[in-house]
Amino acid sequence: MSVFNQPRKRVIQAIILGMVVLIITRLFFLQIVEKKYAKLADANAVLRKVVYPSRGIIYDRKNKAILSNDVLYDLVVTPASVKAIDTAYLCKILNIDKEEFRKRIVNAIVRNGRVRQSVFAALLPAEVFGQLQESMYLFQPGFELVPRQIRSYPFSAAANILGYIGEISPERLKDSAYASYNSGDYLGLAGLERTYEAVLMGTRGIQYLVKDNLNRPQGAYENGEFDSAAIAGKNLRLSLDIELQQFGEKLMKGKMGSIVAIDPQTGGILAMVSAPTFDPNLLTGSYRSTNSVLLNRDTTKPTFNRAIQATYPPGSTFKPMIALVGLDEGVITPSFGYPCGGAYYGCSRPIKCEHHDAGHAANLRLALSHSCNSYFSHVYRLCVDAGKFGGIRSGGLQKWSDYMNSFGFGHRIGVDVPSEARGIVPTPAFYDKMYKGSWNSCTSVFLGIGQGELTLTPLQMANAMCIVANRGSYYIPHFVQSIDGDDAHLLDKYKEKHVVAHISDTAYSAVIHGMTDVVASGTGRVAQIEGISIGGKTGTAENYGIVDGKRTKLKNHAVFVAFAPAESARIAIAVIVENSGFGARYAAPIASLMMEKYLKDSISTKRQALMKTVMETVTLDPAMVAKSKLDSLNASALFKKNGTK
Repeated sequence: MSVFNQPRKRVIQAIILGMVVLIITRLFFLQIVEKKYAKLADANAVLRKVVYPSRGIIYDRKNKAILSNDVLYDLVVTPASVKAIDTAYLCKILNIDKEEFRKRIVNAIVRNGRVRQSVFAALLPAEVFGQLQESMYLFQPGFELVPRQIRSYPFSAAANILGYIGEISPERLKDSAYASYNSGDYLGLAGLERTYEAVLMGTRGIQYLVKDNLNRPQGAYENGEFDSAAIAGKNLRLSLDIELQQFGEKLMKGKMGSIVAIDPQTGGILAMVSAPTFDPNLLTGSYRSTNSVLLNRDTTKPTFNRAIQATYPPGSTFKPMIALVGLDEGVITPSFGYPCGGAYYGCSRPIKCEHHDAGHAANLRLALSHSCNSYFSHVYRLCVDAGKFGGIRSGGLQKWSDYMNSFGFGHRIGVDVPSEARGIVPTPAFYDKMYKGSWNSCTSVFLGIGQGELTLTPLQMANAMCIVANRGSYYIPHFVQSIDGDDAHLLDKYKEKHVVAHISDTAYSAVIHGMTDVVASGTGRVAQIEGISIGGKTGTAENYGIVDGKRTKLKNHAVFVAFAPAESARIAIAVIVENSGFGARYAAPIASLMMEKYLKDSISTKRQALMKTVMETVTLDPAMVAKSKLDSLNASALFKKNGTK
């Protein structure tokens, strides 16, 4: 052998020797130093049991537990341990046939193998659990009853906010983001349960139990030396007022639309109602899957959170924002007036105004209180056609769009529940695409009165009222105010103050004066609350739909936005009642009652009749109601909860 190969030979020998030493050292550590694995490997009669942690509890702003834990039982199977059991009797209890029994055994083997436990029948109804508990000795070894925590909603409200949990899907198990989950585990699928899953879920524990010759657990193995304790999930503390939420849901019963109420001083959401709604207890327990299918198929779409997912033309509720832009750009002053005679004639087709009496738009304050369409159509055109921008197509509309974006329109605000919609704020590119580059300020003049291509979510409308009330600032709307025992910075973004466009206090004061007049003497007088000054704005959002392939005018949506007290607001609110006409008819009374309930904790005797009328009014399409199963589903949830009819 050549001497030149000796070094290579020694290197190879050294590598092999090093690997042998490493393996021997590891074996020594595992078998002598660390006895845990050796003991567990030798103990054939040891059962490894997963201990699921308590999921975090969710509290409202008054420390009421609005989402807590309850216990049901799963029947789990270890396929390799199933021997001579009474299969026929088990099938009878579970109301399945032997073919279904075999199918579930095969599925368990495919999911988790033959020697690991899998769920055979999940979240057993009380009557089934009772029969199994009495007869479990007939199904052992192989089967076991395992407690499983489920969620409980004691106030039967806030379904679209709180969300629900469900078993992790096979698709998610393949995703590396869910590597810590096992088949059969539950996780948040909607609402706050989904957003704060990592906080609420806690950490699973492991318990090792000694089994007898019949595979029955006999107690802790090695006195629990190898057990790891489950760590409970962290609790969430919300800004939500559950009593206000329940009140809002009662006011919106029989209607379609939403309510969003926010504390302008913190951005904390006080209530978020989406109607029609459902009892969240329908999506927990033994019948969750069945109820989920029924809810998703229902004609009223109760699982669709209209407060953040639906978008609407804001109508006249948008006029305060037009006024702010006009004041900030200097194209108008608070004393600016417009000679409206019942319509705006500045473009090729007249835009109708509800008023024609002289002087109703003699200044900004009057124009807001009377909601003059002509005035705000003209102000919009003055803004976008301003010479300093080179006209609407050279920069005017883009500047206007930038203002709207700063107000929180046209993009997701960032609320801490999923599926928030963006809405639409038209830009030059938007109109270039729509009109092939041929458009001007008359093309988009309806934006000045909150119509046209503009759409907002109710959340965006309520947040805009926070901006006005705060005179130019807001906090990102959110539900979670704090997390128990959490020192991370998960909530930092909700504590940051956002300043909007640096519009002057003078401009905001002019708009606020006009909005207080709306309620004091204008179109929103029905919203008055004794002893409380309110800034508000009524709106009627035109509604179009496709009927038989044609764009058809449908019944208008009622809109109302407000904040109170006007001088130092504690609540800002937006209300949409679909297909119900003028904003003052239904939306304004609902907003007013919500504000009174929050600010005074009760409804005055004088307004009890108004409250009763609103609660009893149904604006839903009778044909839609006839097809809906929602009322019967909600009644069944109440029956199961109370145990009485």
